[in-house]
Parts: sequence; C-alpha cells; structure tokens
Amino acid sequence: MSPSDVISNYHDLWHIEQSFRMSKTDLAARPMFHHTRAAIEAHLTIVFTALAVTREAQTRTGLAIRNVLRQLRPLRSATLTINGAIQTFPPEINPEQQAILDALTQANLRH
Repeated sequence: MSPSDVISNYHDLWHIEQSFRMSKTDLAARPMFHHTRAAIEAHLTIVFTALAVTREAQTRTGLAIRNVLRQLRPLRSATLTINGAIQTFPPEINPEQQAILDALTQANLRH
C-alpha cells in the first residue's frame, strides 16, 4: 500500500470502532460461549449479518439505528378471528415512521 492509502485507511478506522460499539449496545450482542467450530461460526455469521443490516438501515434512513428502532418498535398489527370472520387491523403509522419505512423499502440494490 502507498503511504497515502495507509493514512486513508487509518482515518476510516472509526467506522469499524463505531460498528463494534453498536454491536455491543444497539444489537444487544453479548458474549456467547460456544464450544464447536460450527456454533462459533454460526454465531459470528448472525452477528455480522445483523451489523450489515443495521449499517444499511442507517445509510438508507440517515438516522442512528437506536432512533429507527425507537420509532418503529411501537408499530403492531393484529389479526382477530371472531365467529369464523377474520379481521386484520394495521398499525397507525405517522409521517415520520412512514418516511423511515419508505427509505428502508426503496429498491436501491447495490452489487
């Protein structure tokens, strides 16, 4: 690597540090004591997948994941069956929540 590449990559370390802080707090990633290689690899795969999804949600919404979760957690729907009739009640979504949902569901796929 050239000296400028080393310096550039060093300056980007804060992204990695932020991700690990986030994984321990917002994702509630706690130490797991697995004993087999397969279990360890499965656990790491789940944690890093959650981290990737979290980073994408932050990128798409422009909000911290804590804020996204706080705003979307109250959304609940219900499906009731009474005397054979099925009724579904969707959640009431305010404009701020709808903006987050729109940002998360936009079809801007990257490869």
